Amino acid sequence: MTTLGLSAHDLLTTTRSVRKRLDFDRPVDNDLIRECLEYAVQAPTGSNRQGWQFLVVTDEEKKAGLADLYRRGWDLYTSMAGSVGDTSESAPDEKAAQQLRVLGSASYLAENMHRVPAMLIPCLPGRIDGSAMGATSSLASIIPSTWSFMLAARERGLGTCWTTIHLMFEEEASELLGIPYESVSQVALITIGHTIGTDFKPASREGGASAVTSWNTWD
Repeated sequence: MTTLGLSAHDLLTTTRSVRKRLDFDRPVDNDLIRECLEYAVQAPTGSNRQGWQFLVVTDEEKKAGLADLYRRGWDLYTSMAGSVGDTSESAPDEKAAQQLRVLGSASYLAENMHRVPAMLIPCLPGRIDGSAMGATSSLASIIPSTWSFMLAARERGLGTCWTTIHLMFEEEASELLGIPYESVSQVALITIGHTIGTDFKPASREGGASAVTSWNTWD
């Protein structure tokens, strides 16, 4: 597979959450997903334990079922305090405009979730609803591996988006996918598709890293 030849700088600054620029009509070859997963399993893991498991979903009926759960969750989420739409109302004009764009993009994905060519469900053994330490220790392995997958996908002209809305109905999703709910936790639903164009740009981050970084003492 031909890659885009991005530098490390470009890859790390232009791997975006792709929603509106997913090509819903172009299939993603299974071998391309397998290739990206080989990078995922090279990620560092806590205690050198590779407990991750990845479920790739390309079956049309199962994608449609997940999309239904996602839309149900999206309707609930957008009515909650603190959601993207809610925070945009109290934000400064420029920030509010950006949040409304995100809301429109996310709504577009929710409406078209069933059309996404492929989905990736990262999973971990056991239930991770327990202590904060237990949850963060578990996620410390699966999140780096999934990010490696998303970076590899970007380099191959694929767009991805990390979503968690369907987890409002995780048990139903487990039943749909044959995942043993009591012994395996789903962590996310990653949408996968070829992008319409490859010219993604760095995001605007107010104040940059210095605005959110303290040294030695909390500011």
